[in-house]
Amino acid sequence: MKPTAVVALGGNALLRRGDAPSFENQLANVKIAAKAIAEIAKEYRVAIVHGNGPQVGLLALQNLAYDKVSPYPLDVLGAESEGMIGYMLAQELQNLMPKTEVTSLLTRIEVAGDDPSMLDPTKFVGPVYNEEEAGILAEANNWTMKPDGEYFRRVVPSPKPVNIIDKKSIHTLLEDGQIVICCGGGGIPVCRSEFGYQGVEGVIDKDLAATLLAKQLKADKLLILTDADAVYLDWGTEQQRALRATTPAELGEYSFPAGSMGPKVEAAADFAQFGGRAYIGALEEGLDVLAERAGTCVSA
Repeated sequence: MKPTAVVALGGNALLRRGDAPSFENQLANVKIAAKAIAEIAKEYRVAIVHGNGPQVGLLALQNLAYDKVSPYPLDVLGAESEGMIGYMLAQELQNLMPKTEVTSLLTRIEVAGDDPSMLDPTKFVGPVYNEEEAGILAEANNWTMKPDGEYFRRVVPSPKPVNIIDKKSIHTLLEDGQIVICCGGGGIPVCRSEFGYQGVEGVIDKDLAATLLAKQLKADKLLILTDADAVYLDWGTEQQRALRATTPAELGEYSFPAGSMGPKVEAAADFAQFGGRAYIGALEEGLDVLAERAGTCVSA
């Protein structure tokens, strides 16, 4: 039986930073992602988790255009983006691997209703803006904006995932030999209430959701693919250097940006401490990253 790999695709890997969020641009990047995953699927059973930061933020902006109804909440917009990206990935993977079944599954993930992130938004969503544009949008829409590199972006609450409600279905599909696209955008955040589950106004970080999925599936490897080719120390300086092989203890000695590489490092370290091997690298180099010829490998 093939080993199991959970592959996490960043929202910025599917829509490059600074690109117009058009269908054509996203489709071009989905084709690149599908090609990389198809190679991985030859050697592994694959569950794909994708980001949705740019896409869900764009949906939120489009949501404001029709002012005769209240804007849809973020959990609903997350479900919309999960369906859209899942469809695009499934379509391209099926075209590349016509003899392999590909299923995209809308996935609910439980979070705590009193998660502290609800009071301290950190998750980037939507397109990038210059400082002036960000200020205007923040005032007009009561949004929180934070720097993202040389730009500014909207940030929203990002509660931590506690339990994947649909994990049994994911496991069954993998056992059947299917490629499974799940926990898209970090999954749809819901919490328990006296009336059952209810949606939560937030966006779960997809790297943390991917780690939880890898742990609950008892996966062999966790692969986090993004628009960076490795984890770097002193990023953006003349002293920047890539970490090729590292441990959770070593990563704990450094700090990484909360809105970008930070969650990826946290997720990789968490899975390595659980007993697996975690990898971070560039989308186009997926199989090389898993083979430890590229990217960063994290092991205990």
